[in-house]
Amino acid sequence: MAAVVVTFNRLEKLKTVIASIEAQTHAVEKLIIVDNASTDGTGAYLASLDSPLSTEVVAMQVNSGGAGGFAEGMLQGYAAGVDHVWIMDDDCYPQPDALKNLVRGFGEAVAELGGDVPFACSVVKYTDGSICEMNNPVPTWDWARLLIKGQNNVMVTACSFVSVLVPRWVIAEYGLPYRDYFIWFDDREYTLRLTRRCPGVQVMDSVVVHDMGDNRGVNFAMVDKKSLWKFEYGVRNEASYQLHHRGLLYFLEFGARLMVSLHRGRVPMSLRARLLTKWLAGIGFNPKIEHPTYR
Repeated sequence: MAAVVVTFNRLEKLKTVIASIEAQTHAVEKLIIVDNASTDGTGAYLASLDSPLSTEVVAMQVNSGGAGGFAEGMLQGYAAGVDHVWIMDDDCYPQPDALKNLVRGFGEAVAELGGDVPFACSVVKYTDGSICEMNNPVPTWDWARLLIKGQNNVMVTACSFVSVLVPRWVIAEYGLPYRDYFIWFDDREYTLRLTRRCPGVQVMDSVVVHDMGDNRGVNFAMVDKKSLWKFEYGVRNEASYQLHHRGLLYFLEFGARLMVSLHRGRVPMSLRARLLTKWLAGIGFNPKIEHPTYR
């Protein structure tokens, strides 16, 4: 079991994440920290890190975004021979029993649904104890199937990369998240890729705290000049996914939905034009799945 943390310029929060992983009642075999070329002293701190865990620091030469960081961290965990990777951001604070319950819940789901269960994710709370709006998984139509069997798990088709347990066989068969996505929609695409055959599960008593900014979901009506760069990646990535993995009608439907949301949010026309350009960029953007070169 390897915990994989991707970090960029959040040193103080990273310290809390590391302490939270060290305090788990179910110990990890290895802690892999992917430093995305931080400039806030993170590199120096990690170089002198004294942890009771076996720790590997992957120092990226350039910022590869969350997508590139998770792909690299999962690849390094796979290369280390671990049976599972437990992935999270540098502002995700697992509660002490988070991993223990995640492992138990995953095992229970496998016992009921079979060995194709591709992941287990945690419940993500905001710092005030409320649900974290941007980290709610997408449930299946029969999400309560395991609940009525006495389990504390619900079935999901997609989730965010904020405390997700992924078994080794999944990386071997389905590959890694798309590095080229850089940021946004990489977690949605990857977990949707994994659940085509069998749903994943959310383990309801595995809890982490997401120490993000404002607790609100993400929608295109929220675009402003400050957040535009993230939405540009999100639009390009989702447009690519809809066209190349679902079909032309889904691509067109996504474009229509995008325009309606921007109109309702009264987003300035100059920003709408930028996002329309990124929607069109999805036509020629079609990354290939990266698989480990060894088994």
